[in-house]
Amino acid sequence: MNQSLDAGPFFHGTKADLVVGDLLSAGFRSNYRPEVVMNHIYFTALPDGAGLAAELAAGDGEPRVYAVEPTGPFEDDPNVTDKKFPGNPTRSYRSAAPLRVVGEVTDWTRLAPEALQAWKERLAVLLADERGEIIN
Repeated sequence: MNQSLDAGPFFHGTKADLVVGDLLSAGFRSNYRPEVVMNHIYFTALPDGAGLAAELAAGDGEPRVYAVEPTGPFEDDPNVTDKKFPGNPTRSYRSAAPLRVVGEVTDWTRLAPEALQAWKERLAVLLADERGEIIN
């Protein structure tokens, strides 16, 4: 693990209302396949990537992006790295160890309603295809 040379900063998108010091951990249902309980917590080095995840996250809360720091080893997210995008241009990672919230980021780019709907439709098509399986 920690195969990446990316030193961050790192970000996590969610609809949860968190404070500095909170720990985000694995063991919750996937936003994309609710029948799957995740073995990892996911994060990215791109604030707008975390913003997209926040916009697509389950729940009714306001989408939020948090600056986070891994508390343990992490690896490239195999759900996007090489499987969908050669290398790791999305700078997406996952860890079995918790992430510590170190601040909230407010200057990320929100999606226009039409763009968000297009992402939701793309995601629905991908998840309907068996190749949309999550590597847990």
